[in-house]
Order: sequence, then structure tokens, then C-alpha cells
Amino acid sequence: MGQQTFTLIEEITLNDGSKYKEIANMMMNGRAELAAERDFIKEVRILQLNIPHSAHVVNYEDYINKRYTVPGEDMDHWEVWEKDDKIMIDFNAVLKENHIS
Repeated sequence: MGQQTFTLIEEITLNDGSKYKEIANMMMNGRAELAAERDFIKEVRILQLNIPHSAHVVNYEDYINKRYTVPGEDMDHWEVWEKDDKIMIDFNAVLKENHIS
């Protein structure tokens, strides 16, 4: 799939009812919708579209692109992206920049 550029913030609800926010793009949001249809997750909803492509977003893109690939349409599970403490600084800065708490 190549390098992903992130353009939105979404909230994912897992089957156990827990929720988390993720920085993603429309393709990945579509995969999350597919995961919800297949009961791998409960639901996904977009919180913010067209987020500014800040330095924090670029750092997060680099981190995720080095560690993960977008699942294909044949996916058989949902993978939560693990984040280390250092990248959480950028992740939380993106949420703050976009007024998402």
C-alpha cells in the first residue's frame, strides 16, 4: 500500500466496549468500517476530517508506516497500533491541535 498520509482522526470502539482514538485516512477508515461489518470491532466514527499536516502528524506517519501496513480487504482480525511513550507525545499533540480530548 506504500506510505500512508494521515488526514483524519477517528474513534474506534472495540468489542469489549472500550474506545480509543486513532489518526488515520479514508482508506484506513474504510478498513475499520469493514472490520465492524465483520464483527472484529464494534464501530468506528470519524471525529475530525482534513486535519492539518503538522510536524506531529508527519512524525506519527513515519512511526506507523515503519511498523504497520494497512490490512487488505481479506483481513481476518483488527490490529490495534501499539505506540511507545515517545510517539505518544506527537499523537497527543495532534489531538490537541485538533481540539480533540
